[in-house]
Amino acid sequence: IWVSSGSNPEYAEWLFHNADVSRDRLHLDYQAVDTVTNFTTLVDDLKAAGIQSVYLVTSDYHMRRATIIGQIVLGSRDIAFRPITVPSSHAHPETLLRSLRDGARAVFWVFTGRTGSSWGQTISRSLP
Repeated sequence: IWVSSGSNPEYAEWLFHNADVSRDRLHLDYQAVDTVTNFTTLVDDLKAAGIQSVYLVTSDYHMRRATIIGQIVLGSRDIAFRPITVPSSHAHPETLLRSLRDGARAVFWVFTGRTGSSWGQTISRSLP
């Protein structure tokens, strides 16, 4: 189980301990600064570990953007994924523009190895 942001380490460890998940199966990684880097900081580790498919677990309002990025980043390493949506109290999904922006950043990463995270942060201030 790989956790990349979303939950603080103490909560993640408590949650998986209570679910009887052995600590040696739990990988906590907090390198990411945004959704694109959630994928790009982990994908090569997943590939090196021989992982061929993953479950992508995230909030319902965030799933469209995460799926777009996952298709590009994970797909670039031939890693399949299955989305698992977690219901939330958000009434609306993130904007399509935000999803397209991060999809473009993921494509940029595939070709350059750079995420454009500063570009993403600059543009996100102007998006709804």
